[in-house]
Amino acid sequence: MIKLIPTRIPIKVGDKFIAILNEHTAHKLDLHAGDRVLIKNGRKGEIRALLDVTENGEIRDTEIGLYEESWDKLKAKRGDKLVITVAEKPLSIMYIKDKLEGKVLTKKQIDEIIQDVVEDDLSDVEIAYFAAGCYTTGLTDQETVDLTKSIVEHGSRLKFHKKVVVDKHCIGGVAGNRTTMIAVPILTYLGLTMPKTSSRAITSPSGTADTMEVLANVTISGPRLQQIANKVGGFISWGGGVDLAAADDRMIRARHPLSLDPPGMLLASIMAKKHSVSSTHVIIDIPVGPQVKIKTKAEGQKLAAKFVLLGKKLGMIVKVVLTNGEEPIGNGIGPILEAIDVMKVLKNEKDAPQDLKEKGIELSAELLELCGKAKKGTGEAIARKVLESGNAYKQMMRIIQAQGPSKIPLVPGKFTQKVVARKNGKIVTLNNGLIAHIARTAGAPTDKGAGVFLNKKIGDTVKKGEVLYTIYAEVAERLKYSEEYDLNGVFIIK
Repeated sequence: MIKLIPTRIPIKVGDKFIAILNEHTAHKLDLHAGDRVLIKNGRKGEIRALLDVTENGEIRDTEIGLYEESWDKLKAKRGDKLVITVAEKPLSIMYIKDKLEGKVLTKKQIDEIIQDVVEDDLSDVEIAYFAAGCYTTGLTDQETVDLTKSIVEHGSRLKFHKKVVVDKHCIGGVAGNRTTMIAVPILTYLGLTMPKTSSRAITSPSGTADTMEVLANVTISGPRLQQIANKVGGFISWGGGVDLAAADDRMIRARHPLSLDPPGMLLASIMAKKHSVSSTHVIIDIPVGPQVKIKTKAEGQKLAAKFVLLGKKLGMIVKVVLTNGEEPIGNGIGPILEAIDVMKVLKNEKDAPQDLKEKGIELSAELLELCGKAKKGTGEAIARKVLESGNAYKQMMRIIQAQGPSKIPLVPGKFTQKVVARKNGKIVTLNNGLIAHIARTAGAPTDKGAGVFLNKKIGDTVKKGEVLYTIYAEVAERLKYSEEYDLNGVFIIK
């Protein structure tokens, strides 16, 4: 035990409590970076903090540096004497080591890990090691069920007193795939309950939440979401705005730098979010293609079987649809450009992207038939009628009004660059990864008007000089950044 004077570090580091000791002081206590310390400020408060050690003389031997979150939690003031004691590492670290060694974890051990994740008692490195263990040694079916349930149990839940609550999810990898924003208005117009929580972009130019945010507020509390769903049948909100499956969001953040996406964790991540909103019938969209997560139909079928099995164990009816992952869905890539696509489809405008329209109808039809709202083979006609009659658009406007309309104008960035074909021919391939990088470099999703508009798609014939795609930016300098990429390498023309 030692008493030290707090010094405030005016930086926010997120949800974690982090403290800094001078190297000399840390040595006296036999502490190292990554260790835990218990910090008490009399009756004002106490925290368990992760330790950083500095050689910089700005933190004196008699001081302990506290970032904003730690300072506020302890109600610290300059001159206080904080009591510092060594804290034991959480038990969950031992269980993470067990997973790295290939051992099967019990429900209790998984609960311990998830609880520490939620309470921010594990560093991102330690969480990444857990992901690495799941990646290298795999998760059994029972571990996957236990992980899913634990993620749900350590977060908030939305409960709907209805026999049928529908949902859908795409495992990702395809830009512009905003079918959720087509399906939700179709299905809720037909009287179904569809509480759709969606993610923001991590590596893509836009997530569903980023695109919906252009039209409406997406950061909404749990109780308010329940009210909206009861009023208009559903919503499209940002999952991170509610404490649903909170542990999963933290684990995604930690494993992102290494691009670790273990199948068991992928399954648990998706199904926990469905379970947390009381979904009973779920469609999973798995894009298949050489440039997305699932490369072959066989891989997709194998993953599909696991989704169905996990759903059964969680009391959900799940159907998986394997879809084309060769190119983006729709023409716009980036929040405003994607929102324009969605509204064109809902308004039945002549230049609306037909691939987005048809996929939205297809997934809506699958859900209608899955939950018994439509007889087998009739779902497509029902969904199409709702869309083409304009009723889906009217329903979307009700949802937007209920969530709170956005004031963002649906206008793309004013700075543009057109990329043209260098020869005549037919487009045979589109580089999904490259087009996403270009859109992000242009400023998406942070700059809502930034992104890429695809003037051509796979299968189109083009003439030399024709526009293949247009880059949009809100800041002129962003267009220069995109020049580091091979702009003519997006399309392969033969």
